[in-house]
Amino acid sequence: MMTKYISMALVAIFMSGSAPAIAKDKSHDGKNNITFFDSGKFTGLPFSDGVRVGNILFLSGEIASERQPDNTFKVIPGGIKAETKKIFENIRASLNEKGYEMKDIVKCTVMLADMSEWAEFNEVYQTFFSQPYPARSAFGVSGLALGAKAEVECIAAK
Repeated sequence: MMTKYISMALVAIFMSGSAPAIAKDKSHDGKNNITFFDSGKFTGLPFSDGVRVGNILFLSGEIASERQPDNTFKVIPGGIKAETKKIFENIRASLNEKGYEMKDIVKCTVMLADMSEWAEFNEVYQTFFSQPYPARSAFGVSGLALGAKAEVECIAAK
């Protein structure tokens, strides 16, 4: 059951909408301003596409999918390099909607379906970042939503 919800959540990550993110503010004890972003990407799913706590932004994971004419989503063709490029294009767009930039990313978590593609992932990754690079963790996983080869989630701070 949990796998079903995780898969549904990951599929939603790649829904792209042209509408700006809708922010819903929630304050806890008056000290931390917490904003939940809803760009419409995750309509009907139990999570937000991003949450800002103070000046720190937590993005939900991204895979490289595109909306199909029938409103379903499909991972783009082209393998790990094409997927990695699309993932970071999606991340850049999500950051921009929320007032952040790629240079604001301080941490990335990478999930790869095949760790032997790590070097190819890194080739593309380095085209989106420069030194000093964000902190990063990577995991080999047994499967990702829609059969994606990679998923990346990021934390940004201003």
